[in-house]
Amino acid sequence: IRGLMTMAPRGDKGAARATFSGLRELRDELSSVYGIELPELSCGMSEDFDIALEEGSTIVRLGRVVFDPAFALQ
Repeated sequence: IRGLMTMAPRGDKGAARATFSGLRELRDELSSVYGIELPELSCGMSEDFDIALEEGSTIVRLGRVVFDPAFALQ
């Protein structure tokens, strides 16, 4: 295991932040309690990747922002 992954509820930036920070806190707790390294946090998609990065994500999944020209204009 290299890390943890989550997806946030769509359309709610506050819930996204809480979800991503909760995953980071869980990772930190697991690392502390079990003495294991979990360097990867995979969270965030096209709608909320900026929040995911602020909360420590090391991997984001970008689909629409890359492949859908209409999404990029929003």
